[in-house]
Amino acid sequence: MKKSLLFFALAVGSYGTIHAQTTTSSVTGIVKQSTGQTTTGATIKITHQSSGATFSGSADSNGRFNIANLQEGGPYKIEVTYIGQKPVVYDNVFLEAGEALQLDPVFAESSETNLGEVVVVGRGLIDIAEDRKTPIAVSTISRLEIEEKVGGQDITATLVNTPSVYVTSQARGFGESSMTTRGFDQSNTAFLLNGQPINGMDNGRVFWSNWNGLTDIASLVQIQRGLGSSKLAISSVGGTTNFVTKSTDMTQGGFFKRTIGNDMLRKSTLAYNTGLMKNGFAVSAMITDWKGNGYMKGTEGAGQNYFLSVGYKLNEKHNLNLMVTGAPQWHNQGYTSALKNFLDNGRKYNDNMTTINGVETNPRKNYYHKPVANLNWDWTIDDKSSLSTVVYASMARGGGQSKRNDASKEKVPYLAADVNNHQWYGVVSNYNRKLNDNINFNIGFDLRDYKGEHYRQVTDLLGAPSIAHSGNVNLPGLTVTSNEYSTNPWKTWSDKPTDSKDRLAWDYEQIIRYAGLFGQIEYAKDGFTAFAQGSVSQQHNSRNDVFLYKIGEGKSENVNNFGYNVKGGLSYTLGGHTLFGNAGYYSRQPYQNNIFMNYKNDVNPFAVNEEILGLELGYKYNSRFFDVSVNAYKTTWANRTTASSYTAAQKDVDKYGADKVQVGSLIYNTNYGVKQDHQGVELELLTRPFSFLQLKGFASVGKWIYDGESNTIVRNEDRVELEITKRDLTGVKVGDAAQTSFGAGAKVFIIKNFSVDADYRRYERLYGALPANRPTMKLPNYDLLDAGVSYKVVLSDKNAISFRVNMNNVLDKLYISEATSNFESKADATYWKGIDTSNYVLMGWGRTWNASVKFTF
Repeated sequence: MKKSLLFFALAVGSYGTIHAQTTTSSVTGIVKQSTGQTTTGATIKITHQSSGATFSGSADSNGRFNIANLQEGGPYKIEVTYIGQKPVVYDNVFLEAGEALQLDPVFAESSETNLGEVVVVGRGLIDIAEDRKTPIAVSTISRLEIEEKVGGQDITATLVNTPSVYVTSQARGFGESSMTTRGFDQSNTAFLLNGQPINGMDNGRVFWSNWNGLTDIASLVQIQRGLGSSKLAISSVGGTTNFVTKSTDMTQGGFFKRTIGNDMLRKSTLAYNTGLMKNGFAVSAMITDWKGNGYMKGTEGAGQNYFLSVGYKLNEKHNLNLMVTGAPQWHNQGYTSALKNFLDNGRKYNDNMTTINGVETNPRKNYYHKPVANLNWDWTIDDKSSLSTVVYASMARGGGQSKRNDASKEKVPYLAADVNNHQWYGVVSNYNRKLNDNINFNIGFDLRDYKGEHYRQVTDLLGAPSIAHSGNVNLPGLTVTSNEYSTNPWKTWSDKPTDSKDRLAWDYEQIIRYAGLFGQIEYAKDGFTAFAQGSVSQQHNSRNDVFLYKIGEGKSENVNNFGYNVKGGLSYTLGGHTLFGNAGYYSRQPYQNNIFMNYKNDVNPFAVNEEILGLELGYKYNSRFFDVSVNAYKTTWANRTTASSYTAAQKDVDKYGADKVQVGSLIYNTNYGVKQDHQGVELELLTRPFSFLQLKGFASVGKWIYDGESNTIVRNEDRVELEITKRDLTGVKVGDAAQTSFGAGAKVFIIKNFSVDADYRRYERLYGALPANRPTMKLPNYDLLDAGVSYKVVLSDKNAISFRVNMNNVLDKLYISEATSNFESKADATYWKGIDTSNYVLMGWGRTWNASVKFTF
């Protein structure tokens, strides 16, 4: 009997082998993450549910797989798995003879992040383009790219190889980088953390030193260029950048990572996840400690990052997630200097270095601690409707230190910090309803309450028993203070002056309240999509000054501004090809720093609503081997305000007087009523010609110019008005970003878990900032080459060791990254690449490096 069964089995097997030569089937596909990035090394297991026979394979370096020699019929069960991720499962799959079944599984959670989550929280608020049918101009950076590329840089470094993005100022110090998008600075690009706005409410700026921890906790970064189709009541001109963190990891484990780099950079990170516990909770925690000497001379810094996320699934309808994160830090700063100083002393020269009590030091220092907490609640009301809400709070303490002289006849030197404390509370909620198979509708609100506190305090008396100051109308004559306050970011919460005699130069509060209502409707059918979006908002601004006004008399008038926007778009997709167009109009309220003049209660007549019109056309093509997108845009922006600053030289002292300006102090230029016209074309492509090779490229060409007249106010470091000028800016080039940029990158998988990558980019038609009485200055073109190597040793299913080495500016190019002046050249001027060397510039980084090792357990 056994022999008969064996013979029968062999016969069946032989028949199957012969039959497979002509009629066997296969399952093919490409494995991706929810971000659209492909996943390397996923395992595909196919089980014949009747016989129990199994077939398996794995995805290659581009996420592709092909499981062949499958018999027709079924049913089959197909499981796609990856370490630490929830499997993608297909049940009861039947195959036809000779069929090549195409499956493209997508992991709900990124397989390239260490801080995954039990559920995706805030899905109705986190406005990721992959969740939206209507396409826009967008670039997405995965967790793996963030981890590989950033090293010791700010998280803005993840976006340097995307169209129309220019990142500069890294050389100023840790966290000092700035980013422009389509020629608009970051105060005019919306930045969101899990749906929570993080741009400063008083001026729209983002200081990356406050968000140092994002490089460790971000699971993806996505930039949506232009007005986009973001449904929130946010006002962005250049674009919207989303930083998305995961809540809590579904599996138990963690990692330890150690990074070293140029100029004594040292960084250690430890993370641990409890996994989903029996009580329905899961907790992820992370702590980072870092320090370094900085690239420019005297730009040392140190700090910590912390992250805690607690997820809880109450039931099938309600998910909660609480996140707390912060990045207390201090770092010394560098600024622009005369080009001649860099050429004579090297690109690491720092104008801020001075001798204090016989020791060369840098008195310019930033210190800050800004904890952020948010609570996300996702409510699945039914199969057609849901509600997502985030309640958040931000409390900040810190300031910027510099050297000053007191008001006495002796001009006693001391160190003081300009303090910027604030408390910010907000809630954003969005209701989503699927009206039918083709129409989706949402409506929501955005409420914010902000109170800022500003004054100057002594941080170091430099050995003097006390210093004298004046200017407070409530303290006539000279006021003496002998108290010092710490610049340790952890101590700023308790160590602060409560007595007005210890508050120098100014002492005022800002109050900003904002209420927005937004809605969007989206239609999709047979490849055609359309959306219409609108929002209205009311913004209240006031200030209370107890320095320039008698106590009880310093409350300003209430300035209330109404704003709105309308946007819409259409697209059509056929066979992987998509054509789309978007248009929008904003009437945006001015920031409070532009409403009240000279840091007094005087209302600025030039501060009116800004008017922005944006138009965009685009084309996308996506396939397994090739992705390309082309975008054309035009944005006009009227009634706007621009600002710049530079370090005063002796000629400024001669012009404005030694009582108002000192050599080395800052002079601020603010331009009101500016109109800008930005238009351009962008290209982005990605190709995977072979399983071991990935190629990408980008290019952007813009024409960004000013139009019409501007009113310019020049102020000193104490905000005292030095002069007002009026000029015609028509045709002047917009600065602070390269109007032409292009680049290419390649990643080669040498062997399994070992890869080499390189990125090249070039910048042309780069202009400096807009100075007070001159047009912007054209800077020399430059190009950069970055490279890196990655290697991973898998020890077990849960344990691995990963190695990464980066080198930036491999060829050590000497270049100017930005300029803050455009002096009229004299007969005896000297030049470097056509630039008068008396101009104030900032040099870019030379060759830098970093290396890391990461143990996952």
